[in-house]
Amino acid sequence: MKKKHLLPILILALCACTPKAKDETITKVEYQANWESLKQYKTPEWWLNTKFGIYFHWGPYSVPAHKTEWYSIWMYAQGNPIRKYHEETYGDLKTFGYKDFIPMFTAEKFNADEWAELFKKAGAQFAGPVAEHADGFAMWDSQLTKWDAMDMGPKRDIVGEMEKAVRKQGMKFIATYHRHWLYAWYPTWDENTDASNPEYAGLYGPKVPKGTFVMANKPTNPLPDATFNQEWLDRLNELMDKYQPDIIWFDNKMDIIGEKYRQQFLANYYNKAQEWGREVVCTYKFTDMAEGTAILDLERSRMSEKKDFPWLTDDSIDWKAWCDISDPNYKTTNRLIDFLVDVVSKNGAVLLNITPKANGEIPEGVKTRLLEMGDWFKVNGEAIYGTRPWKIYGEGPQEITEGHLSEDKNPEATAKDVRFTTRDGILYATVLDWTNEKLLIRSLAAKEGLLESSIKKVSVLGCNEAIQWQLTDTGLEVKLPSTKPCEHAFVFKIELE
Repeated sequence: MKKKHLLPILILALCACTPKAKDETITKVEYQANWESLKQYKTPEWWLNTKFGIYFHWGPYSVPAHKTEWYSIWMYAQGNPIRKYHEETYGDLKTFGYKDFIPMFTAEKFNADEWAELFKKAGAQFAGPVAEHADGFAMWDSQLTKWDAMDMGPKRDIVGEMEKAVRKQGMKFIATYHRHWLYAWYPTWDENTDASNPEYAGLYGPKVPKGTFVMANKPTNPLPDATFNQEWLDRLNELMDKYQPDIIWFDNKMDIIGEKYRQQFLANYYNKAQEWGREVVCTYKFTDMAEGTAILDLERSRMSEKKDFPWLTDDSIDWKAWCDISDPNYKTTNRLIDFLVDVVSKNGAVLLNITPKANGEIPEGVKTRLLEMGDWFKVNGEAIYGTRPWKIYGEGPQEITEGHLSEDKNPEATAKDVRFTTRDGILYATVLDWTNEKLLIRSLAAKEGLLESSIKKVSVLGCNEAIQWQLTDTGLEVKLPSTKPCEHAFVFKIELE
């Protein structure tokens, strides 16, 4: 453990507790570390109103910027093209391992306030960093390890700086945590690499038997021991105490962590939040937490139908990777917005990952798309923020394929794809592409029985032109305005009697 002067620690602790106002309306519950007790958790109202957030994969893996954020695992894998690339570019794994990227991760152009301001302009309601990826490098000022961004690389508290900057912009703060992947991430049994050197065990993790090299969607055998489990929990407790995140997000494969440790984390988080006087959100994938104890999260995927429970999906702005790479393939702004609208109509929210460069710059292609999303939100945000799903999510030919990492299987939306949301008695119908033809929204036909009151007025957000419409036996017929109100999806505001 690192030794630090006591005074700065006390100052940090006091500062962490003072700026967050308490919500005196919160009903106090003493959570115990078991699923039955944790099922008392109620989703905060602020989360139901929250639809869009931004986070970022950024760390030593951003230095090679080659192919994937999983560079750190594949550089050690025999026969993998990334290992071949690494050895040809940087040399032998005994002398140049993953640890040697850390001094190159300098982040000299990183400005937390500029990043947070950009996220706010993009329309985000919450934002924050990957606090620790599978690589074992903590992005905060940790007292539990020297392998962190304060002591090495940037020599800055990235999580701490982002927490202050995000809150300054009035957004909720999210920290994401992937440490459970570290167990057997590196071949610590392989004497031909630096990963086997005990001197670097604080980064590469515990010695594991040969053959436990981790793979996605396959069980780890043997499972982590009590020491690894406890360190997983201790770091989370430190992260909570120092930064009081509104949202803690977990990557999948958390089920390799002992159940009692997962339960203890949730109890700690929910009880601490009550001490802070705030309501918080935790997310999980698959069955890593018990249903009803936290918010279900998907990855690069979405639901095909509306759900009666709130859910989240995380997706990357780059089709190919979650970190900056030399040859990115960014999604179009149109695709990002259509995805968001579809998810929100089905009771979901979107956490969009972006890909900063190792030096702290956000690529222009990323920045452009975020600002274009922000321009869209300025016109159409009332159809997203604070809304609830309607009786049906929408209509149209687009069919969504569900499943982990399935988003690349889903087609682009068309002008016949309409998504519904509602708020304060108003129905919003978002059309996912522009058309020069008269629009017919079939779901609003009287025979469908979905409208409980008559339509009083139809308008288009961002347009002052009067809209001609009529309700017929086949649906709501609408003549579109002469000019597009915005780029990308556009919204009919349907006011009811």
